[in-house]
Amino acid sequence: MSNNVSKGGTSPLNPSEDKKGRGLEYKWVALFNVIIASLMGMINGSITLISLPAIFNGIHIDPLTSFQYLLWILMGYGLVTATLLLSFGRLSDIHGRVKLFKLGFLIFTIGSILLYLTPSTGDVGAIEIILFRIIQAVGSALTMANSSAILTDAFPVSERGKALGINMVALMSGQFIGLLLGGILAVFNWRYVFLVSVPFGILGTLWSTFKLKEISLRAPKTKLDIWGNVIFVTGITTLLLGVTYGLMPYGSDAMGWNNPWVIVAMVTGFILLALFPVVESKVENPMFRLDLFKIKMFTYANLAGFLSSLSRGGMMFMLILLLQGIWLPLHGYSYESTPFWAGVYMLPLTIGVIIMGPISGILSDKYGPRWIATLGMVMNTIGFLILASLSYNFNYLEFALALFFMGLGSGMFGSPNSASIMNSVPPQERGLPREC
Repeated sequence: MSNNVSKGGTSPLNPSEDKKGRGLEYKWVALFNVIIASLMGMINGSITLISLPAIFNGIHIDPLTSFQYLLWILMGYGLVTATLLLSFGRLSDIHGRVKLFKLGFLIFTIGSILLYLTPSTGDVGAIEIILFRIIQAVGSALTMANSSAILTDAFPVSERGKALGINMVALMSGQFIGLLLGGILAVFNWRYVFLVSVPFGILGTLWSTFKLKEISLRAPKTKLDIWGNVIFVTGITTLLLGVTYGLMPYGSDAMGWNNPWVIVAMVTGFILLALFPVVESKVENPMFRLDLFKIKMFTYANLAGFLSSLSRGGMMFMLILLLQGIWLPLHGYSYESTPFWAGVYMLPLTIGVIIMGPISGILSDKYGPRWIATLGMVMNTIGFLILASLSYNFNYLEFALALFFMGLGSGMFGSPNSASIMNSVPPQERGLPREC
């Protein structure tokens, strides 16, 4: 198989190999598994965001006086996932993507069951939820680190954009399904917010165990880069801890940016992350190959993906706050019902992604990804300008049209950009690259 690897990082197979590895049936099996993981992870993220009031009420804690718990329940999951992605990506290149992907499903399912069973209330209950969310995050990082690589291995280069586009629809749909489910389930019982992930986890664990095959090219058997992992994990953890506690009040200040511990944490994090590429350039078997950045497509597509993620995450956070805290109450909705209706009123964004995600993948397979992805980001920029021009008591039709337009732009950008990243690197290194 290795003799068929082309210079650009794709690995065309002959017909007999295609039947054995990337045949018609297997590629859809792989896509189905990855879609389950994408839905599971995204539903879990957004359902918690919108259900926080019900969760705190269920464990008898006032979020206004226990702000540190609110931050950790909300942000701890993302912090752990971001910290572990790079390390897990390298491990999957060495030991096998499918093996770690299946393990991720299992760990995530265990974490979800523990969250549903959270035995305590008060401060102890909040700490238990944070710890169980961290277990979930480890499982999610294992699946996220391998999803795009599994699809890239399973689909021929002429169909990768389409496959990644369909998966992107699952990612975006899961985000908004989580908002709707959170609004509905939180009304009945806060524990259902975590229980809803369990069927996804069980199905994914069983399906991937019995159906997924290890068809990827392995990186050479090497020792794990201990120093690189320690410096990267410590650096990004310290930096994110500084940012997290910078959002908390300190003394008479509403925010904690003047807190000496926050300043030390952020400076330490920056220094360690600046040291990381120096160490990686010296060790024999680096956890991340810095020479991949010599590939222009890899560098530019990752940078574009990172900026897109920043803009999309900020938009989601602000719009949910705007809808739940201002617009919906102004239009007669009770605060108890705002989580559900916030999800409903943001559906145009999801619809735009669902329409354009697969189409842009097919078009990028046929015409190339660059201009399609660029047009998508231009559309998103225009959408941001439209949203910025609206008043706090906006007309919903204008708001919905802007969201739909941005959904089309996100759908147009996502799968071509992901395909650019995955096609630009050698097959044995596909566990490392992914959109930031």
